[in-house]
Amino acid sequence: MVFLDGFAGPGVYQGGEPGSPQIALDALLKHNYFPQMSNKHFVFIFNEMQADRCESLAEIVAEFQRQNSPWPNNVGVSVNNSSFEEVASEMLQYLEQQKANLAPTFAFVDPFGVKGIPMALLARLLAFRQCELFVYFDFNTVNRFAAAGNIDDRLTELFGIDLYKNARDLAGTDRKLFLHNLYQDQLRSVCGFPYVHSFEMIREDGKTGYFLFYGTRSVTGLRVMKDAMWRVDPGGGQKFSDFFAGQDVLFDVEVDTYPLRLELQSHFAGKLVSVEELEQYVLVNTPYAASHLKRLTLKPMQTDGLIASPNQKRKGTYPAGTMIQF
Repeated sequence: MVFLDGFAGPGVYQGGEPGSPQIALDALLKHNYFPQMSNKHFVFIFNEMQADRCESLAEIVAEFQRQNSPWPNNVGVSVNNSSFEEVASEMLQYLEQQKANLAPTFAFVDPFGVKGIPMALLARLLAFRQCELFVYFDFNTVNRFAAAGNIDDRLTELFGIDLYKNARDLAGTDRKLFLHNLYQDQLRSVCGFPYVHSFEMIREDGKTGYFLFYGTRSVTGLRVMKDAMWRVDPGGGQKFSDFFAGQDVLFDVEVDTYPLRLELQSHFAGKLVSVEELEQYVLVNTPYAASHLKRLTLKPMQTDGLIASPNQKRKGTYPAGTMIQF
């Protein structure tokens, strides 16, 4: 398994918090099943283009390895001082020479700005079935320069197409949704990810900071990522959000499932469907996690007489195989 951190940074934040490389390594070493995976090989590629930041990163990673000595033989760590494009191209060249497929890979790509992550390169690198992408989309920069004409070459590389220029005729929420949806559609069509979900980061002033896009070919991957994002402490004056049913859905302590109730009522009106089909629909077509379906959505809907079940053994519970009549 490969963990590729394309813009790994200095390895530590200004406040002393660990950076993504240390968090990723720690997650593996502390995983409950790691002792049972001695026959599996894990490769961590931490890349940072700025020399001083890369030097700091190398020191942080080396110290982490010393603190976790003896270092497991099946975990390889590489710290590179290159651009993301160079690292990705070298990986592809090696694979083409070996005529090999890339191992299951999680690519974490979070650059500053919009330079250095061409859509075409992401598509080549992540074309293999078991590859996933978590990418930072700098909405502020894209929004500011989409119609300016002075960084069109970078934006065309970013999107893999120049349709972003159509944002010039839009404003406000319409403009944001257009740019968001265009990038999402490109990840689906160009990179071949059938499941793409975004997480909007809202600043203290209530404005969009950026989007995090997750692309996968696995419904299980989508389930795991959604569960992880909904568990994140909003902290720091920021909140996760998503647009659904014409309103914001905030990833906060209290989960408002009323928009989900309306969506399910509308989409499944008059139909008899299994709880498994409902979970799949919630995962793929809404911002919500599958865990929000039963207790927080179906149970109050049944209490209000909006749904019924012909094979339910106990009202308010929805085990596998339960059929729901809307």
